[in-house]
Amino acid sequence: MSLFQIVQSFSKQRLMVVGDVMIDAYCWGKVERISPEAPVPVVAVEKWDHRLGGAANVALNGVALQAEVAVCAVVGNDKEGDRCIELFKENGIQVSGVVRSNDRPTTIKTRVIAGGHHIVRIDEEVTHGLNPSEEENLLVAIRQNIESFQPTVIVLEDYNKGVMTPKVIRQVIDWANEKGIATTVDPKKDHFFEYQKCTLFKPNLKELREGLKREIVASSQDSVQGAISDLETKMNNAMTLLTLSEFGICMHSQEGFFHQGAHPRKVVDVSGAGDSVITVASLALAAGADQSSIATLSNLAGGLVCEKVGVVPITSEMLLSELK
Repeated sequence: MSLFQIVQSFSKQRLMVVGDVMIDAYCWGKVERISPEAPVPVVAVEKWDHRLGGAANVALNGVALQAEVAVCAVVGNDKEGDRCIELFKENGIQVSGVVRSNDRPTTIKTRVIAGGHHIVRIDEEVTHGLNPSEEENLLVAIRQNIESFQPTVIVLEDYNKGVMTPKVIRQVIDWANEKGIATTVDPKKDHFFEYQKCTLFKPNLKELREGLKREIVASSQDSVQGAISDLETKMNNAMTLLTLSEFGICMHSQEGFFHQGAHPRKVVDVSGAGDSVITVASLALAAGADQSSIATLSNLAGGLVCEKVGVVPITSEMLLSELK
């Protein structure tokens, strides 16, 4: 199967995203004076913008790549939770797996931008793990979605905001393995080694260094391969996809070890690159691609995002154009 055929087959895939969804809010304005109350700028607000972020950005990337997408997550029983669900629906993302909570707010990250400068970010969130009731409600929703949506791949997207508890992680991977559904993981440090027996594990170099508590030299294949070997011994995962920033990307599975260098790019903004990489890798895996194709397409997607300002989902058209 060629790279073009793999990308074209994304439209046949059903992507289920489980993880920490959030709202990225942007407050745009201008600064013309300093506050008399403190030496800080006064921002005169001109407009607001609300976008899906966190694990929800993986869902957006799936839609942009023409897959069917469902999301399983926990949001607050608040106006931002309403907004989050509205945005999912507007983008054609199935929301039957979204659980509402009275005890935790919807995560909101507000960026104040004036005169082209990012002045401050305000985070409204709780990051402790789900309580037993929230956890059980989410697991029920996930199980129902596995049965009704019948995903071809499940992405576990961890942003350390409390949704990916050890129980949720273990149960989702167990259910998926029972049904022969591929699971892909974009980890964070809190539960790094909880994702036992997943199909594909995708840390970046910093996360792998922190997880293994060892130095890894990105430019040394021996160093990278040794670290991946240690990881897989601990994780019992089938595949590892490791992003290496300017040193490209590498992948290991039963097919062996594959490395591809980074393509020359004018890097503008790395925001959202990891989300695009895990989405493309997940869809390529579901399509039956071999590891070199998975890594090659993921590498292209991550590089494309870095050329854009802000968090921009990669479309099938962009990926096909880049392949040409």
